[in-house]
Amino acid sequence: MQASDTRRARKPVAEKHEQTSSAIPMFEERLPIVSPEGLPDGKFLRDVRKILHSRQLTNATFVRKFEEAAAEYLNVPHCVAVSSCTAGLILALRALNLQGEVILPSFTFHASAHSVLWNGLKPVFADCDPETFCIDPHAVRAQLSSDTAAILVVHLFGNPASMVELQTIASDLNIPLICDAAHAFGSSISSNQVGTFGTAEVFSFSPTKLLVAGEGGMVATRDADLARILRAARNYGDSGNYDPELAGLNARMSEFHAALALRGLDGLDARIERRNQIRLHYEWRLNAIPGFGFQHIRPRNRSACKDFAVLVDEAAFGKSRDWLVEALEKENIQVRRYFWPPVHRQKLYRNIWDKRPLPVTESVSHNILNLPIYSTLSDETVDKICDAVLRCYDFAKKRTLSRAQRA
Repeated sequence: MQASDTRRARKPVAEKHEQTSSAIPMFEERLPIVSPEGLPDGKFLRDVRKILHSRQLTNATFVRKFEEAAAEYLNVPHCVAVSSCTAGLILALRALNLQGEVILPSFTFHASAHSVLWNGLKPVFADCDPETFCIDPHAVRAQLSSDTAAILVVHLFGNPASMVELQTIASDLNIPLICDAAHAFGSSISSNQVGTFGTAEVFSFSPTKLLVAGEGGMVATRDADLARILRAARNYGDSGNYDPELAGLNARMSEFHAALALRGLDGLDARIERRNQIRLHYEWRLNAIPGFGFQHIRPRNRSACKDFAVLVDEAAFGKSRDWLVEALEKENIQVRRYFWPPVHRQKLYRNIWDKRPLPVTESVSHNILNLPIYSTLSDETVDKICDAVLRCYDFAKKRTLSRAQRA
């Protein structure tokens, strides 16, 4: 956008701000930050009737169909459906029979770290990349020790991590590389689907994701033996002979959840494309605001855009991230601070953290703000959200100027 375009785009907003002083919210009703994606039509009800008629409510025909369809979409030999991404991560680590330390990012949802604790392993936090927000391979190398048993990577907000470098590190040490791909079903790296990397990649199909099962997850792997163990592990460790080979969980996916996700596969790529259009629209409109930064998606990568994040530099913007959160909430726009505080600052992990500095994680977590993004958002609504952000900025700028004049 040229400077003249920016002035034209912002002038009406500034004038409206003078009239309202934000007394009238930009949206009459609260605009949610997420909306469940790809929910099916009446065909799903026919699936439900089939399930009820079969009398098989879990881990049966629809689960197998969903596993097969997901494996074909991801171009991976084995997909194992589970009750959640967290259960999948716990079972994947358990199936690998690890002992020692697991290197993972602190800038993630705490379930990533929970899966490490559940297995009696020690989480070792590595800093994130300031551009992608994903774990930094250089930071991983700095945290390696003789006790390192595995590396746990997160494709943050659907943005793929640096898998080539990370796979090299894991391969050189002959340790597993597990991916928390909760946000990333449909993401890709140089035309290779996320799901085909590392020892295993684990997805989520909860209501905030692009592919929704209601609740559910899936482990994708090229390792046939690992897939076999996981199928037993999701059933208490019992492969069918009532003689468990490991301490598994009840982590089966129900037929209803599988049927819902199976229907949701239709149109997934179109939803991802639409989310990326919205991401670019946001960046185009908001790029002119001083102090705003965005997550970088590397060339030839595709992000599923599970979330859209803005970094707010308080010195340049004139107000803090938290001030902007409150201001946008008053505009009836639901926003989030994903992820704040970072895991290493949460009470469950403070005494586990080795106190090595994580400056990028601290900075990103302290300044991040997430705006609404879902494929059904219209361009008009996205523009209206951007107008609200610009109105907040103009208000902050005027308050800053007023204070400076009084001084």
